[in-house]
Amino acid sequence: MGDPAVAALATQLIDLSAAATDPEWRNVESAAQALATALRVRDPNVDNQSELGKTGLPAALTAILKSAAVDTRKTDAIRLAAVFEVLRVGANLCMDHDVNRGLLLEARFPQTIVSILEGYVDLIPADRASQLLPLSIPHLKVAKTSIGVLLNATVGYDQVKLRLISLEAAVIILKLTSALYPAGAWLTQSDQGLVPEQDQPLSPEDVEEQWNLRSGLSAWAWRTIEELKDDSRSLFGQDALPLLIPPLRMYLPPHAAPTGISTGLRHTLLTADFDTFEESCTLVESLALDVEDVRLSLARGMAFPDEHGGVQCLQEIMRFIDKGDYHPLWAAEPQGWRAKREKTFDNCKAALIKSVVEVAGEERNVEVLWDESDQEHPGGAFVSQMVYWIKSQKDLKTSSRDDLLVCATLSLGNLLRHESHSAIIVSPPISLGPDLASILDPAADLKVKHGVIGLLRHLAYAVSARAPLADAKIIQRLVASQIFHDTSDIAELVQVNAIGIAKHLCNGNSESCFAFTLSAGDDAPTGLDQILALVNRSDTVAVKSEGTRVFVNVIRTLWSSATPESKQRTQAMEAICKVQVTLALAQLIGRSKRYAVLVNEGIVALALLSLHPGGGTCTPLLTARSHPDCPPADTVLDALTTPLPKEAAPPNPGADDVASPVVGPGRALDMLLYVLRAPGPHFREEVRANVYALFGQVGREGGVGAARAPELARFKGEVRPLLEDAAKGEAGKLQVAASGALQRWGK
Repeated sequence: MGDPAVAALATQLIDLSAAATDPEWRNVESAAQALATALRVRDPNVDNQSELGKTGLPAALTAILKSAAVDTRKTDAIRLAAVFEVLRVGANLCMDHDVNRGLLLEARFPQTIVSILEGYVDLIPADRASQLLPLSIPHLKVAKTSIGVLLNATVGYDQVKLRLISLEAAVIILKLTSALYPAGAWLTQSDQGLVPEQDQPLSPEDVEEQWNLRSGLSAWAWRTIEELKDDSRSLFGQDALPLLIPPLRMYLPPHAAPTGISTGLRHTLLTADFDTFEESCTLVESLALDVEDVRLSLARGMAFPDEHGGVQCLQEIMRFIDKGDYHPLWAAEPQGWRAKREKTFDNCKAALIKSVVEVAGEERNVEVLWDESDQEHPGGAFVSQMVYWIKSQKDLKTSSRDDLLVCATLSLGNLLRHESHSAIIVSPPISLGPDLASILDPAADLKVKHGVIGLLRHLAYAVSARAPLADAKIIQRLVASQIFHDTSDIAELVQVNAIGIAKHLCNGNSESCFAFTLSAGDDAPTGLDQILALVNRSDTVAVKSEGTRVFVNVIRTLWSSATPESKQRTQAMEAICKVQVTLALAQLIGRSKRYAVLVNEGIVALALLSLHPGGGTCTPLLTARSHPDCPPADTVLDALTTPLPKEAAPPNPGADDVASPVVGPGRALDMLLYVLRAPGPHFREEVRANVYALFGQVGREGGVGAARAPELARFKGEVRPLLEDAAKGEAGKLQVAASGALQRWGK
């Protein structure tokens, strides 16, 4: 049951709404005010909300709003007062009441409110920048309460939410709140843009009321936008960016000092400013992460200032990241208030850093952000800013801006997709290699290491960048950085990237191989020791396989005829000839059935190792002609025939293929036999020829010591039938390789 007196007020409003062209506005105001106040009182025994929703009240409220024709240039104060009270009725009618929300939606009440808000948005000048939109107090009350109604109608009710999304209500609300409450405007425009009432001078009370209305409207606006968020789509696009950037400016120097603002109002406005700032940063981040057009638009703005109507969005974001800081006025606020906002401020800056990194990571932005036309600043403005941050913050002992290093290194790493660009980064005048080397310090924060190592991995991928990086002693710094130490195992991705650097830099560069395998003179473990330990303790196939590929490249480089004879070369070859290395190579072969390239790399590396004369300087390439003076290759034989650990042993290699061998315990040898028998093009002729060459090296006459004679005999017993069949086969590379292997066996 409802209260009869309340029902009478509703009936009065319904009757007044019948005069659609010009109802009695003072009577509307009076009845609506009393009804709105009554609806605020909740009595468990009297359900006014449900009873009134069943009447013609929802339709009457809509009719009154439409007849008011709210317009800031025409609507008089009496009419605005009535509209304000009608909006209050609507807000209280649907508060926590889904049935009434649906009835108001059916009566087009929320849709009519959106039209009112659109009318206010139409008043915003195109070149408004961050100036206040002048509105009188009655209009501010109508605008604020309109947003409040939409908030009440939306909370937890999808039907209204979906309709408002289709009407782009969030965009309208964002535009309006950005004009009515530009964050920080009170600091420089304490009474500019505020409209006096009845042509009277603004009193301090008027100023305070207007700022309270504007800041309150902002709070409700952001809450409504939050309620309208939909995981399946974005409420905003690139057009929202110029509205989201101005709130950052309040936290940039120089900071204005307000005048004529009371302590209480200052606290209210500082809070409202920060809430706007936080919401804006959150939206920028989500747009940059989720909307490709936004990422493209932010990048275009670097070259074309008109992209965002004169607001240089990406530049302003980077300026805030660089110079933005807590506002000095926070010092006078309570400690708890400050601490909470300082933490959130730092999170917001991190969100904007992530946005910049995402923009740089958009493939289509490479040609936009990388400017070839700027000869004095290679790469252009964006690249120069990132380079400057790295160079200015490279001294970790004096720098406190790890965030700049993270932003710059991750962004540059994302941007480097062309070898020519990588070459520019490591060449004069940029020459970034030594700067990155200096940051690779054991004491560096893990986030900094992540950024620097990621950038170096992109650079090392470019062949032309490897020599400059080697000259910058990147391998030495990487080895000393402790990134391969067990204390860094929590950052597995960073370790994989660091392995990638070593893999690329040791490919064809003997100096990097020496730095990786040999000690710097102290007792610290070498890079070889560290990656071996990492490979052995890791449970991740990527770490094990990529770590082992570093050994492959080191072996290929050291055994290459292009590497001159030297004491360092001899020492490095001795260092890499470890039992653990041969076992790791065998495991690479055993676990890589799906990756013919990895299998082949392991085969070639083991064959080269089998050529090494246990401390001598035998250095021929793997060819069909063996080196007869090489001593036994016991460790290679052991590595091939030793059962693989559980992680590396394939689940019966080739069991899914008709022609696959039936093997016992998983061994690298079983995988090699499968390679020779496997049908189809997966393992190319070159790979099979390398298997025959490896078999020839391992079983060559005098290659294995007498103590291994039984193992060698078993090995030859398994392998010989395949060699003999291939040697009798059709002339070609495989026939030559198999025949050569048998010849090396002395048969």
